Amino acid sequence: MTTAVRSRGARAHPAVAAPAAPVPGLTMGVEEEFLLLDPETGRVVPGADVVRGRVRGPIAARLVPELTRFQVESNSEVHTELDRLGDDLLELRRVAASAAAASGLGLVACGTALSGNVGIPPLSRSPRYHDIAREFRAVIRGQGVCGCHVHIGMDDHEEAVQVSNHTRPWLPVLLALTVNSPIADALDTGYASWRTMLIGRWPSAEPPPFFHSFGHYESLVSGLRASGAIMDRGMVYWLVRISDHVPTLEFRTADVCATVEETVLLAALVRALAATAVLDVRAGIAAPQIDQTLLRAAFWRAARDGMDGHGLDLLTGSRVPAWRLVRRLLDRVRPSLVASGDLRTVTAALDSIRRVGSGATRQRAAYARRGHLSDVARLLIEQTVAAPARRAP
Repeated sequence: MTTAVRSRGARAHPAVAAPAAPVPGLTMGVEEEFLLLDPETGRVVPGADVVRGRVRGPIAARLVPELTRFQVESNSEVHTELDRLGDDLLELRRVAASAAAASGLGLVACGTALSGNVGIPPLSRSPRYHDIAREFRAVIRGQGVCGCHVHIGMDDHEEAVQVSNHTRPWLPVLLALTVNSPIADALDTGYASWRTMLIGRWPSAEPPPFFHSFGHYESLVSGLRASGAIMDRGMVYWLVRISDHVPTLEFRTADVCATVEETVLLAALVRALAATAVLDVRAGIAAPQIDQTLLRAAFWRAARDGMDGHGLDLLTGSRVPAWRLVRRLLDRVRPSLVASGDLRTVTAALDSIRRVGSGATRQRAAYARRGHLSDVARLLIEQTVAAPARRAP
């Protein structure tokens, strides 16, 4: 495996880089997707239109339809501070959860439908979704999974694709930290993120390729459209992509996080990775040309084990405990976390996951007690609206 590449005028990428200065002005925005469940059975219920219809005021415009009528998506404002992002996300979750409860439903942050979602799901009214179902046929069966997408403000497309290249080795670690979909079809799937396996059926849903330039990025998008593998730019499902509607680089690696605290952790790590990568790009440090096959294998391993097993270190080619990869990621981005003031928040959230387990681990523990999906549903409902712990500065 090639772990680094030298190109003309560029220095080789070290395993751990130390940025010399912070990158100012990197903003964050987060999209979270949620399921609507019957709290007693754990079954998904197509009540999104009714739930969204109960929400009033400006926040209503930030709770939007998703692919199915048993999903709701929230869109945060643009933020530069983690505390403000967390407050925003918590308000969105609580407003949506209150509207769901008034409809006799539970709003849950969970990557997959607990009791299953057999056949063609009840689609939202958007003609685009119905066009997708007609074009992609059985791929749509059983879909309706929930992820968390972190947008980092970045309007220079040439720099954005290079940032994507630099972050590729660390993306499976982000998945492992956020796994939250072990149960589907009323069974433990044996995967910490079954959502990752389900979305892999879409032809463009894969880790981002290594881009030689923005022109190369565009040529690949054109090829996907020419083949019919995507119908429009919104169907570029690479796990990192240039957003088609806002000036951001969008990271799509994660299951929807079980708690706001874990979403904030994800956003902080993504921003720190992006900031570290920007400095590398501007310093002329070449990104490691990780083989796409190995990157896919690392994602599979992260989806299977989460934080309770091993991961593939893409910079050395060795399989190591998942928490060792987290420590290496933290070493990689520590200077950026210090510069942004986010290090204390990140280390506290990591300590919390180490203590209580990932979202997937907690779901499995709730299910193992009696084998009742309702126990998992109750856990998810409670976690979804739990306030993150506040730490003294």
